Amino acid sequence: MAKRARKKAVKEALHYLRLSDIVIPMLTKRTKQNIIKEHRTNDADTGSADVQVAMLTKQISELTDHLKVNPKDNHSRRGLLKMVGKRKRLLSYLSRTNVAGYELILKKLNLKK
Repeated sequence: MAKRARKKAVKEALHYLRLSDIVIPMLTKRTKQNIIKEHRTNDADTGSADVQVAMLTKQISELTDHLKVNPKDNHSRRGLLKMVGKRKRLLSYLSRTNVAGYELILKKLNLKK
């Protein structure tokens, strides 16, 4: 009897669970490694402005998707705004110090000026 009740409870829980509700808000280690590998300037580079902008762009896109599903999540919205501001400051720094790198990162990530 208990086994049947457990199966029924699991079946009901799965009925209410949708894949769109499952969101991984943070980047996985593998995703970060791929971003670093793609945007680094040399083999030892893990934290240059280019890499940070690429990482923030990926986080921003994932958080934007999360906010489309959960529009009332104001805590995540605040985090998103902070990330956008940080990316803007990093891009401003890049535009002052390395114009060619700035143009390249904008083109790679499909960002506007």
